[in-house]
Amino acid sequence: MELRYLTAFVAVAEELHFGRAAKRLQMAQPPLSQQIRQLERELGVQLFERNTRSVRLTSAGESLLEPARAVLEDVDTAVRAAKAAGRGEYGRVTVGFAGASSHESLPLLTRAVRAAHPGLELVMRGQTYANVALAKVADGSLDLGFVRLPVHQPGVSTRVIEVEELICAVPTDHPLAQQDRVAIEQLADEPFVSFPANAGSTLRDALVKACVSGGFNPRVVQEAPDSYTILALVAAGVGVTLTLTSCQHIQQTGLVYRPLAGKPTRLHAALAWRTDNTSAALRTVLEIAEEALPTPTAL
Repeated sequence: MELRYLTAFVAVAEELHFGRAAKRLQMAQPPLSQQIRQLERELGVQLFERNTRSVRLTSAGESLLEPARAVLEDVDTAVRAAKAAGRGEYGRVTVGFAGASSHESLPLLTRAVRAAHPGLELVMRGQTYANVALAKVADGSLDLGFVRLPVHQPGVSTRVIEVEELICAVPTDHPLAQQDRVAIEQLADEPFVSFPANAGSTLRDALVKACVSGGFNPRVVQEAPDSYTILALVAAGVGVTLTLTSCQHIQQTGLVYRPLAGKPTRLHAALAWRTDNTSAALRTVLEIAEEALPTPTAL
């Protein structure tokens, strides 16, 4: 059954006049009459009682009218939804992020997307380390990832959204807590708490690199999967750690943050996506992110 037959039927049923229905559909009357006859043949029932003066619905026609209206409304809804999805107003975007360091940026993005396009769904994949997020973006498992530069993955585009600095976190009763700044060399004999090795954490990589530049390899005595747990262990006196300025919102009793002496070690947080990802929803999210999470002027 063709949709145009149902459209013709509803128009005649509502107008109860073939001439007015044809004018409403912007077509000639003979083709309209042919479509109604074709619909009646397909259904095997008479839908209208016609004479030279009037047109009336039969009982079969009355039974068909509401279902036909519902079908046409559903089709119209589907067409509008498809067009809106093509414009990026509807759809789903999967986002990978690490909890603590995305504490500020992620809510800014999600609120902006929700306000601009409520039909867009952001599917969150938490506890996704930066290197893992990058790999998942590259293989298509994620549409968008919160990562850190440098990114050398072919086919992946990035945009910087935040510049972070490496800082030191120590227990409040630690002698280094009394200093305004901590030299990396002063941590040479300290036990460290950090992310698991080879888990894809760029912060773990940055910690090791900073310590090696200070002339020693860090002695990691405890590993934990997220910054909240790591900093709780530092507050408990298990060890010290290097973390990021974006994690300073985590306030624990028994924990203090201190900047590192010397030239700051900066890490660039960025959004990453596959360059060839044709999703209109993703493009819309990226456009919203340009305003919600602008690139810092000083990199």
